[in-house]
Amino acid sequence: MREILITNDDGYEAAGLHALIEALRPLAHITVVAPTIEKSASSHSLTLTRPLRFIEVDDDFFKLDDGTPTDCIFLALNKLYAEGKRPDLVISGINRGANMGEDITYSGTVAAAMEAVLQGIPAIAISQVCEGACERIDKHGYTLAQESIVQIVKQIFAEGFPLPKRHLLNINIPPLLPGQSQGLRITRAGRRAYGNHAEVHRNPRGLEYYWIGLPRLDWIDTPGAIPTDFEAVNSGYVSLTPVQLDLTAYGEVETLEQWAGEVRN
Repeated sequence: MREILITNDDGYEAAGLHALIEALRPLAHITVVAPTIEKSASSHSLTLTRPLRFIEVDDDFFKLDDGTPTDCIFLALNKLYAEGKRPDLVISGINRGANMGEDITYSGTVAAAMEAVLQGIPAIAISQVCEGACERIDKHGYTLAQESIVQIVKQIFAEGFPLPKRHLLNINIPPLLPGQSQGLRITRAGRRAYGNHAEVHRNPRGLEYYWIGLPRLDWIDTPGAIPTDFEAVNSGYVSLTPVQLDLTAYGEVETLEQWAGEVRN
């Protein structure tokens, strides 16, 4: 039987995680290792300054005490599985909220998939885009996300993972019911318009403290032959974006060589 390792960055009790488990259980044996608490925007961080421990919640379901999503995948692959045994696929999600454009660099959801491909395991990050304060998720659940991930995993198991090594698939689901979706669209990462919202408060003793505000989902139009993830989701499509770990800006190498030559002289 096929084996899927699942994690998330919203915590082991998150509705999206359990919706993912429910959807994929008929397709494979499922092992879950998820953070004890929400670790959104934890990016690709490992915990190096304190010990971590697995806490068994149910059969093949563990929470990692105060661990990050990257911790979950790293320790699961290296300590939870028997020697020589590896999952066929790692899936991270279903995240409550979008992971599009440059937000993938913040995302704990995407980082877990990054860790998996670093370890040689094909991986998917899947996120449910919110509208407003996520009212539609609360009303409709994750039905479109569930249907989409089942279709994609079936295709992977039948035909193989569609990307080369050190690449992952980043999926974003529009806030729609299955019958309202326009289908799948292959996309590129869009460009976010970032704000600088942060709130300052004072505690009863007069000491200042700060909350980093939640950014609005604003985007900069960047026309191109390949639609952006935001454009696809905004048009009612499920967005599939291939993401690579190699961040080298190859198009700038020649320019940098010329610049460095002038510095050397």
